[in-house]
Amino acid sequence: MKLASFIHAGQPSYGLVRDGSYLQPPAEFLARHPDLASVLRAQALDALAQALQQGGVSIDAAQTRALPVIPAPGKLICVGLNYKTHVAETKRADSEYPSLFLRFNDSLAADGDEVLRPAFSERFDWEGELAFVIGKGGRHIAREDAFGHIAGYACFNDVSVRDWQRHTHQFTPGKNFPGTAPFGPWLVTRDEVPDVTKLQLETRVNGRVMQKAGLSDLIFDIPTIVAYVSRFTPLSPGDVIATGTPGGVGDRREPPLYMKEGDIVEVEITGLGVLRNRIGTDDAAAA
Repeated sequence: MKLASFIHAGQPSYGLVRDGSYLQPPAEFLARHPDLASVLRAQALDALAQALQQGGVSIDAAQTRALPVIPAPGKLICVGLNYKTHVAETKRADSEYPSLFLRFNDSLAADGDEVLRPAFSERFDWEGELAFVIGKGGRHIAREDAFGHIAGYACFNDVSVRDWQRHTHQFTPGKNFPGTAPFGPWLVTRDEVPDVTKLQLETRVNGRVMQKAGLSDLIFDIPTIVAYVSRFTPLSPGDVIATGTPGGVGDRREPPLYMKEGDIVEVEITGLGVLRNRIGTDDAAAA
C-alpha cells in the first residue's frame, strides 16, 4: 500500500494513495485509529486494508493539504556519514559505528511545503535520503529480524543549515530549524519493496541532478542500523529513522552551492515517489 497523511476539512487524516485522490478509512476505523502511527501501534495494517476495501471514502487530493508521513514520531533518528561518497567529500575518517543525531518533530515538513531558509544564513543545503518507519517495536533486535520490524519506506530530505551545524561538534542546531526536513510524499509498505537495496535515490535542484546513488551503497545497512539503535533505546511503532545522504551535497562542491529562494528541490527514490519542495526565506528571523 501507499499511505499518505493529510488534512481534509480542517482535520488530520490519512488514506490510501490513488491517482488524484485518497481512499480514507471509514469513520468507525478512524475513531479507533485516528492517524497512521496508531494503526502501526495496533499492528492494524491488514485491518486497514480490509476496512479500505469494504468501506473506504474517496477524497479528492486537491481538497487536502499534505502532512509528513508520520507527523509526530515518538523518535526521529538520523544517520550521518553513511555513504562512502559523502564520507570522502567531508574528508572524515571511517567510523566503526553509525553516526547518529536526533531531529525534533517540528523540524518535519510535508511534500509541497515551502521550506524556509533562515535569513541569517546563506548555507542552506540539501540531503536526499531514504527513511523507514518502524511497524513493530522492540529492543535488542537481531540483524536477521530487522526487516520484520519495518512498516515501510519514504523519501526524506535532511535539509541542513551548515554554518549552524558546525558551530560545535554537535550537529543539533543546524539540523533542527522548523520545517526543514520534508518527509513524504507517502509511505510505501514493506511488502511492496521486496529488496530495498535495489532502490535508486536521486536529488535534483531546479531539475539538475545533484545526488545519485543506490541504496546498496549504504555503509551501515538497514539491519545494522536497526540492531545498533535498538541496543541503546527501544524502538516503537511510528518511530522514524533516516538512513543518511550520498555524496553531492552543495556544501562540498567547488565552489559551494546552496539553495536559495525560489529553488525547487526534489528527492526521488525508485517506487517511493517524488518529494518536492520550494525554498523560501524566513525574513522574520533576526539578522
